[in-house]
Amino acid sequence: MRITDVLKTVLPVVIMLVTGMICRRRKLISREGIHALKRVVVDITLPAMLLGAFASTEYTFMDVVIPLMMYVVCFAGWGLGKLFKKLLRLDSRFVPYLTTGFEAGMLGYALFTMLSGGGRTAEFARIDLGQVLFVFTAYKILLGMEGDEAVDRGALIREMLLSPIIIAIAAGVLLGATGLFEALKPSGVSGIITNCTDFVSAPTSAVILLTIGYDLVLDDIPWVPALKVVILRFAIMMVLRAAFLAVLVRFFPQADPGMAVNVMFILPPPFVLPVFADDADQRVYVSSVLSLSTVVAIAGFAVLSAIG
Repeated sequence: MRITDVLKTVLPVVIMLVTGMICRRRKLISREGIHALKRVVVDITLPAMLLGAFASTEYTFMDVVIPLMMYVVCFAGWGLGKLFKKLLRLDSRFVPYLTTGFEAGMLGYALFTMLSGGGRTAEFARIDLGQVLFVFTAYKILLGMEGDEAVDRGALIREMLLSPIIIAIAAGVLLGATGLFEALKPSGVSGIITNCTDFVSAPTSAVILLTIGYDLVLDDIPWVPALKVVILRFAIMMVLRAAFLAVLVRFFPQADPGMAVNVMFILPPPFVLPVFADDADQRVYVSSVLSLSTVVAIAGFAVLSAIG
């Protein structure tokens, strides 16, 4: 691949990340403004993208199998993190939660869209669905059980059911799996839905990358403990990726998840994790791992764009 082809994909990402950093340093956007932009993405533009993707996809048995496999992968990542936390004598209780889950919403979709185009979003969303369900259920329940506060399972269920992302996925699956979206094509209604979702979701990647650049702070990082977890996560993810692909090839040779799997397994842990940190030192530790993992993801994205 020519260097110009790589730059076409990588340079827009770098520009938006640097723009976010400049906005923080020069105080062009306040912290409240960044929070507002994140809400716009999570509650409006990303759900629109997912609605359009799931509505227009063709459904097969793999659309059930792949999310279930990803749910198992996430549990395996947590279990391996638990195991190596003891073997490597890592102190933080957050280690198992840093070796599982994926920040697909605030990074994965942006990177995958840059690599593959918006027309293939459903391929990534299919894989993301399993880890989204894991994060909304087991991930938060396990975190709560290890914390000081009791877990409100009812609140977790309400949060999942009322999440705009989950509602958009459910609506998209309803339109696509029932054949309603296809049936509405002659009337032009499907085209209207597609145009609306494409228009609303258009700024998703740029806004996501700007907010990530804003939050990407590499000052005062506890480098040694943070790098240990980043390396451990990367190793675990590469093993799980190989296992995931091996199972697909063995039992479902017609499946071709390709780039979607590659992007998913280079992503950092969920960005929500610092909220659960017990004290300031733990928040710095978790945030540092997330920042370094994000850098690794961007580097991995550059490699994927180079190898095609």
